[in-house]
Amino acid sequence: MRKVLFATCLVAVAAFGVGAANANDELIKMSQNPKDWVMPTGDYANQRYSKLNQITAANVGKLQVAWTFSTGVLRGHEGGPLVIGDLMYVHAPFPNTVYALNLKDENKIVWKYEPKQDPNVIPVMCCDTVNRGVAYADGKIFLHQADTTLVALDAKTGKLVWSVKNGNPSKGETGTSSPMIFKDKVIVGISGGEFGVRGSVTAYNMKDGKLVWRGYSMGPDSDTLIDPVKTTHLGKPVGKDSGTNTWQGEQWKIGGGSTWGWYSYDPELNLMYYGSGNPSTWNPKQRPGDNRWSMTIFARDVDTGMARWVYQMTPHDEWDYDGVNEMILSDQQVGGQARKLLTHFDRNGLGYTLDRATGELLVADKYDPKVNWTSGVDMNKSSPTYGRPTVVDQYSTDKQGEDHNVKGICPAALGTKDEQPAAYSPDTQLFYVPTNHVCMDYEPFKVSYTAGQPYVGATLSMFPPAGETHMGNFIAWDGKTGKIVWSNKELFSVWSGALATAGGVVFYGTLEGYLKAVDAKTGKELYKFKTPSGIIGNVTTYEQGGKQYVAVLSGVGGWAGIGLAAGLLSPESAAEWQGAAGRAAAGRALESAERNVDTAGLGAVGGYAALSNYTALGGTLTVFALPQ
Repeated sequence: MRKVLFATCLVAVAAFGVGAANANDELIKMSQNPKDWVMPTGDYANQRYSKLNQITAANVGKLQVAWTFSTGVLRGHEGGPLVIGDLMYVHAPFPNTVYALNLKDENKIVWKYEPKQDPNVIPVMCCDTVNRGVAYADGKIFLHQADTTLVALDAKTGKLVWSVKNGNPSKGETGTSSPMIFKDKVIVGISGGEFGVRGSVTAYNMKDGKLVWRGYSMGPDSDTLIDPVKTTHLGKPVGKDSGTNTWQGEQWKIGGGSTWGWYSYDPELNLMYYGSGNPSTWNPKQRPGDNRWSMTIFARDVDTGMARWVYQMTPHDEWDYDGVNEMILSDQQVGGQARKLLTHFDRNGLGYTLDRATGELLVADKYDPKVNWTSGVDMNKSSPTYGRPTVVDQYSTDKQGEDHNVKGICPAALGTKDEQPAAYSPDTQLFYVPTNHVCMDYEPFKVSYTAGQPYVGATLSMFPPAGETHMGNFIAWDGKTGKIVWSNKELFSVWSGALATAGGVVFYGTLEGYLKAVDAKTGKELYKFKTPSGIIGNVTTYEQGGKQYVAVLSGVGGWAGIGLAAGLLSPESAAEWQGAAGRAAAGRALESAERNVDTAGLGAVGGYAALSNYTALGGTLTVFALPQ
């Protein structure tokens, strides 16, 4: 393989003093210490790679449980802990409890923060009451609560320093994403695409919580922070009012495009990267046009919020293929030329590689061979449809029309990958991707918008591809060629985040609750351990007292585990729900708001009913280490 120029963008920062001088110097320096885990994403590049190498492919099979900690909360546990020196910060789903644990004193609880929130926020949280973690900078811990309140806590005491409200739950806006700290700003997004919110990303001042800028996913140029001349899409200026002219009338005001995924940052370019979600409603007939800028990769200037470039992956989305998944940054040689790359595994089943400085599209290929809604992306730069996927009519919910059940679409609405983050190893130059191997039947129907009520407009059911029984794969992917290097089958979707290490080991979790370790080069399984509940959290590693530890949150839930998390899969009701999922058309007749809530997760409830045979609810941090 070709030589990697820089292991991560953070190393590039160290090599280019200008970038380091302008960024949050403290946080950059801390993130270069592999003994800690100071960001939810591991580093600004979202690589989720650790230089720790005490645990190797040769000895990982000897791992043992070192200690555990109960969060005291059920429901789905996404995200993972931070480690800052001798303190570990552990978060939980609603009510968004945060614990500070002393790793040098038997993991004693130093402080606990439990916000008081209106429980009425729970019904407007799509797909479980998850939270993806806290952030650290400037002696503060930052938490984005379910009710959209962003709080800054004193990292030593847990005392509230400041708080600000980022949205309005009565309109369906909620907070599930982890904040990120870029320079002196706290960056947060918003959830609620299934309630017709208008997605946005907001920057707050780290010191006092004052709003600095907000960029919407759609709307006038002044709202989207898009310059019609300077902002480009595939190398060309986007033109005036690009965020409104592909919408009918004022539909953009309830256009979706929520921003609940992960954010990455290149300090040298001073650009942050993220994706916007699905347009509202799920019924494509009700929103003609490309629906820009939903389903889009954004590159924004951190100081001003202005968009440098955008790329819309799925124009006029017809399948709920949110584009919020993480953007992983790497510096590699492509065609003998050094390139600053961005790699993104989209819900739509395509793995993308772009030049992150210019937005040039380099690779767009299927990372699950079963993807069938498109025959591929037009890569001819002289073509009028350059960069657009070619939609297969048989699987077009728009062409088939309302009240028609389109069958066998791959992937399902939860995508070939959802928010569960992939990892990248500069040692192998491979990406390690947790995936869903799931297809669906999808029937759109007409729905009306009411603020604060579900705005879905489709029923669906989910199942493995025809002739197969497994619903997940864990794969290694070459981002330069767009090819799968190896693939491991899993019974259920792999809904945990991956971790790559300098020890040649890659870790991930399964919905049944196993923490697994595989060889980074071959994918050979080297170790597995069954934790108390299904894993949808992200695997992290740190060093304490000269010993490397691996930590993961278990607690089944999220979209795939919503049936268990919300109590919909008792043995008595599982068969009933599974049957209901198969009768997608029956849901259309029930157009009440309550029924719309059900249809948002109905397909997953039926498709993952068998999970109840393998795991149960829980909320536990499990920490592993090699024996003495």
